[in-house]
Amino acid sequence: MAPTALLSVSNKEGLVPLAQGLLAAGYQLISSGGTAAALAEAGLPVTKVAQHTGAPEILGGRVKTLHPRIHGGILAKRADASHQADLEAQGIPPIDVVVVNLYPFRETIARPDVTWDQAIENIDIGGPAMVRAAAKNHADVAVLTSPSQYPAFLEALAAGAIGSELRRQLALEAFRHTAEYDTAISGWLGAQLGGEPQLQLTLPARQSLRYGENPHQQATWFAQPGAGLGAGTQLQGKELSYNNILDLEAALATVREFGYGGEPAGGAPFQPAAVVVKHTNPCGVATGSGSAHALERALDADRVSAFGGIVAINGPVDAATAGHLTSLFLECVVAPVFEPAARELLAAKANLRLLELEPAAIARASRQQLRSVLGGVLVQDLDDQPAQEDAWEVVSRRQPTAQERQDLAFAWRLVRHVRSNAITVARDGQSLGIGAGQMNRVGSARIALDTAGDKARGAVLASDGFFPFDDTVRLAAGAGITAVIQPGGSVRDAESIAACDELGLAMVVTGRRHFLH
Repeated sequence: MAPTALLSVSNKEGLVPLAQGLLAAGYQLISSGGTAAALAEAGLPVTKVAQHTGAPEILGGRVKTLHPRIHGGILAKRADASHQADLEAQGIPPIDVVVVNLYPFRETIARPDVTWDQAIENIDIGGPAMVRAAAKNHADVAVLTSPSQYPAFLEALAAGAIGSELRRQLALEAFRHTAEYDTAISGWLGAQLGGEPQLQLTLPARQSLRYGENPHQQATWFAQPGAGLGAGTQLQGKELSYNNILDLEAALATVREFGYGGEPAGGAPFQPAAVVVKHTNPCGVATGSGSAHALERALDADRVSAFGGIVAINGPVDAATAGHLTSLFLECVVAPVFEPAARELLAAKANLRLLELEPAAIARASRQQLRSVLGGVLVQDLDDQPAQEDAWEVVSRRQPTAQERQDLAFAWRLVRHVRSNAITVARDGQSLGIGAGQMNRVGSARIALDTAGDKARGAVLASDGFFPFDDTVRLAAGAGITAVIQPGGSVRDAESIAACDELGLAMVVTGRRHFLH
């Protein structure tokens, strides 16, 4: 008796070549619905499930494969005499390969106009049953759930043997497939019914890391397939480390304030920009006429801190940009594209990690931010909403000049990416000093102003939280700052405003804080 393959797929990618490979290996094909139609249209011989079972599809297609002739053929153990006797008594031929991927539930619920009934009808029943049955009996049945598995399977088939290692791997991927599917269904139902939310994560391992933050800590990178940093292509350099990934995330979040890959950010026009990060804090940020100019200015903002840093660039990396990247030791660079001339120059720095990340991968990433705590996980939305400048209020007697207003907007875009208490000093689209993570706000201000030095004269200062006292304003004025921006909301706001009026500073209040712990 010829071996049998059952094919029933929602995703038809690679279906015909797979079927052709099975036929060439001597398999007969069973299929249903649209899969059978696609095979027949390609001129391939196929037996419909209804012909195989002797039972018609019923209930509008809800019941097709839920039949002993299907599941008996899948679940029968070939080495079990009693199983074989049952098959012979019932006239059930064994099924040796099951190719199934499921109704597009996640794609269906992603539509903004999807109805409850439409979602429910896209819950697959027969498909998961066949996948689970085949995965359970993987010693005798190969189960395929994704077109990405077809090449390796066809290669093994052509070699004459589907080995136990491949069968077990396919079974594992099959159970993961059904688990992710059930997670999507239960998550959607929970959201619709407004019940107690549940966090359900199913993320494949992207990379086993050498270690975590320190060599004595084990670590693994799990990533959403095709989305976010996990979708990037590493062009050269050593494997990314745990700390590299954290810093890349911080650098990318900051540079996206100015757009990415030519696409605007939050309604604001795209600006070429570059960011240098150390220990998840930006230490140099700048815009420019192009990638090279922006990077040069970002490095010049604080070259001491930039040493050993992580760089994000929101535009193409060309030869001129690559020249600046080779001017000092850096760990990683992420950008939308690295031009051939740039790659040739950067190849001389073999250990420099280059990560190419397309804008579409960012758009596909979840907007949920997860953080583990002892025995649990905190979840929040990303703090990536554009600034509402039309809601800002000038509370000082002096109005900021047009240039100061522009500088304040730039400093405010940076400050939410700096660890609290956060202070940024900036002018002309360039950071001059950044104070991060201090236990009091005036301490952060001192660091930022000391870093800026004489460049602070005529610059502006941004704070991620309100001023509880007027000390930061007075310190800023003493360093030559001419305008400040802060959320406002302190019971002692009047003291800081009065200090601005006394010292001739302009003060803008945004009404929104940006703590980053």
